Amino acid sequence: MKVTILYEDKNLLVLNKPAGLAVHADAKNADDETVASFISAHDNSIDKVGEAMIVKHEGKDVKISRPGIVHRLDKETSGVLLVAKNQKTFELLKEQFQNHTIKKVYRAFVYGFVSDPKASLATGKRGVINIPLGRSPKDIRMWTAGRGARPPLRDAMTEYIILNKFSDLKKSLPAGRQGKPTVEHQFSYVEVYPKTGRTHQIRVHMRYINHPVVSDPLYRGAKEKALGMKRLALHAYSITFRLSNGEIKTVEAPLPTDFKKVIKEYIK
Repeated sequence: MKVTILYEDKNLLVLNKPAGLAVHADAKNADDETVASFISAHDNSIDKVGEAMIVKHEGKDVKISRPGIVHRLDKETSGVLLVAKNQKTFELLKEQFQNHTIKKVYRAFVYGFVSDPKASLATGKRGVINIPLGRSPKDIRMWTAGRGARPPLRDAMTEYIILNKFSDLKKSLPAGRQGKPTVEHQFSYVEVYPKTGRTHQIRVHMRYINHPVVSDPLYRGAKEKALGMKRLALHAYSITFRLSNGEIKTVEAPLPTDFKKVIKEYIK
């Protein structure tokens, strides 16, 4: 799986992470290929930057290297990832994440036709999901929103717009047959703006409004994988941040091949 560099200067890297590649190793798979191993191979001076993660494995503390990595993406999520090349830049970016001044934009395919948000002076035409997240009482890997979430709850806000609504029904029917889209074959293409950076935030919030991300292995429930998406249909499309000289920088990650294929076949 190929990591590409979208932007680089003396202080930082912006990478395009492919789906299926973990950002860093875990205690069980310390030697696996990761974004962290790519960074180290690209510039091993970055190995000293950032904060390592200490995890328990078989009763022992294991140190997980995260060279220059300020934030993360889920393994099956593709797209932009910021990496600091020195400690000063790491602290600068970390502060921006903590203050929620970094702007992230995601693209996703979700199940069902998402209702058009009501316009308001505060949000324009964006939909807003402002529901705290907590651990799922049923599965330690999962988070949940609203009733049933285990405390402590974490504030979380996600905004979104609908780019397109479409159906795959025609391609699912035998040749020559037409049909009205059924609920099972309705999808929406959305652009999402997380205002906070909670684990699985977009995935949990979209499920909360009954429109989970297509092919999500944790949160789609009984829904089948769809649209030919073999992985979570979520892409980190762009990130906007402040450089050390005060300049505001936006970097975009091109849509991956699987996203382009869905758009070509169903949206055009």
